[in-house]
Amino acid sequence: MGEEPRAPGQDGGGAALPAAADHAHPELLERIAAYMESVNLGAYVDLYRRPWRMLWLNFVAGLARGVGMAIGFAILGAFVIYILRSSFLDNLPVIGKIIAQLVQIVQHETQGGVGR
Repeated sequence: MGEEPRAPGQDGGGAALPAAADHAHPELLERIAAYMESVNLGAYVDLYRRPWRMLWLNFVAGLARGVGMAIGFAILGAFVIYILRSSFLDNLPVIGKIIAQLVQIVQHETQGGVGR
């Protein structure tokens, strides 16, 4: 109850701050404040105070990266297989003959393998 009013320039510990500290370099203080807003320092402090939120955000980000890589690999793989099939298998007679023989063998075996 008997708290004495503090003079400007004093902190809670009773140590006096220089009176000029309140008005020294206001443009520097404005630049520092603008920089802290631009780097979104408040969001980092919030994540530091709530580590479970940071873990959740990192989990969701990793999940999204994994799904994106899987979809990208599937599309790229399908494209590569399409290109290889259309250009190489049709134009290489040795591989084409081998594949044709394999197809004939598989068809023969599926029909019961009669006539061996």
